[in-house]
Amino acid sequence: MLYERWRQIALERRGGVALRDTVSRQEWSFAQLFRIGETWPAPPGPILFPQGHSPRFIFDLMAGWREQKIICPLEPGQSLGEIAPPPPNCRHLKCTSGTNGAARTVAFTDEQLAADAWNILTTMGLSIDTPNLGVISLAHSYGFSNLVLPLLLHGIPLILAAAPLPEMIRRAAESERKINLPAVPAMWRAWQQAGAVPWNIGVAISAGAPLPLSLEQSVFQETGIKIHNFLGATECGGIAYDASPKPRTDSSFVGATMHPVQLSLNPDGCLRVQGRAVGETYWPIPDATLVNGNFQTSDLAELKDGHVFLRGRLGDLINVAGRKVSPDQIENALRAHEQVHDCLVFGRPTEDSGRTEIIVAVVVTDAAETALKQFLLNTLPAWQIPREWRFVDALPVNARGKISRAEWRRGSTKISNDKN
Repeated sequence: MLYERWRQIALERRGGVALRDTVSRQEWSFAQLFRIGETWPAPPGPILFPQGHSPRFIFDLMAGWREQKIICPLEPGQSLGEIAPPPPNCRHLKCTSGTNGAARTVAFTDEQLAADAWNILTTMGLSIDTPNLGVISLAHSYGFSNLVLPLLLHGIPLILAAAPLPEMIRRAAESERKINLPAVPAMWRAWQQAGAVPWNIGVAISAGAPLPLSLEQSVFQETGIKIHNFLGATECGGIAYDASPKPRTDSSFVGATMHPVQLSLNPDGCLRVQGRAVGETYWPIPDATLVNGNFQTSDLAELKDGHVFLRGRLGDLINVAGRKVSPDQIENALRAHEQVHDCLVFGRPTEDSGRTEIIVAVVVTDAAETALKQFLLNTLPAWQIPREWRFVDALPVNARGKISRAEWRRGSTKISNDKN
């Protein structure tokens, strides 16, 4: 199905530029790209693993579609080891990021992949007249659905940038009248600080991690460019998108429901996603949270008139003397401080049975601990103020632009145990 759709797009768009690589300075029309796909050798075996951030990723993918192989994109250097082919109706495997626990693999049908790309295009208003600038990972669900599938299934050109460095982004964008730019908050911050946010952005998108209000607002004030917050998940594709023309004023608001996705809440108040883009199953170990076109998230949420507000994650709730608080609530309060550039909050187990957990804050800031505590007391009760503070120069992100709360929590617990 997917290769036939690609064949149709290549025929319709023939001479139009399909793919441009800023590293090799090569470009391919849709007709040229199709001819490569017709002859590009597919590696042996039932599963093909496209990797890297280069035209070869696209070439390998086309060859895999042509030969009816199962596709499982991987990050550079990533390996899954031996994995059984998914159910017969599934042609694609996606790896979750594992930022909130162990990484998992999700199986998709061709129709589910195509539905996610269609939802993104129609909700975001993307068109063939404006190319996507590719700086995010092609292997990650975000990049695959926002860059790769729009190219091959809808004819939206793709420009591959060598790296998300400010000067490289500036040069890559200058070659076009207008570009769409999907990125992650860490990239937007780096470009904003370097004064390198391209002036000719058609649609600016941020996903993969919470988009700080201060960053969204400062980019808008300096450039007039509105960064649109995008919420999605590997298991189900796009969930919500903020299409409003002006910056948000509430950090818990992540956007309006993607068209035609259906959202609801389970009895615990966690977001449930239903739609044609929801994956088939976790593989090779199924789970009741992903079945029959429904994905049950652990995201605590509130739905108001089609708008989605996130209130934290059920598994991340911090238990302080029997009272529970979402780390997101504390992070949002901290990010409102003008000297806080980034932060992460989590709970660390303690031997004090009266408290159960200690609230830990890891902060990128020039402000002092006492000043931050006093600032938080203006909006939070005293029991929600972090008792343990760590000040760092930056919060490292992985290749997908995510900060792993689970890894920080494990590291903090280990350090505490070592001290004891």
